[in-house]
Amino acid sequence: MNLSSIRIITADIKRLVQFYETATGIPFRWYTDDFAEIRTSSGALAIGSTRTLSLFGGNSIADAASNRSVIIEFLVDDVDNKYQQLSNITSIDVVQEPTTMPWGNRSLLFRDPDGNLVNFFTPVSQEAQKRFEEK
Repeated sequence: MNLSSIRIITADIKRLVQFYETATGIPFRWYTDDFAEIRTSSGALAIGSTRTLSLFGGNSIADAASNRSVIIEFLVDDVDNKYQQLSNITSIDVVQEPTTMPWGNRSLLFRDPDGNLVNFFTPVSQEAQKRFEEK
């Protein structure tokens, strides 16, 4: 089994897609007006509008902009450089500037426009780098 994607449900899909395109530098592929995604070598980030909830059983199964427990993480080449690039986004809500964590990753934590936590990180310790080497 492989984790394929993470999906965010939002009331404003265009705003959220634009934010992630700007933050990641990766263009989304739009499949419908209510669903778009970016694919990386290890998975995808999908964004669906609240209108897609009816396909899963009704609007009551998820609430947009109410996540308080998940962090969406992106492995980046240089987290400090990404931080400098993101500082140009005036609406970005930085929770934690680049900090080296005890497990060896240098992490930047911020919120997307819906309040979801996003972590850009770079492995900096030898042990952390080893965990992310291509096999």
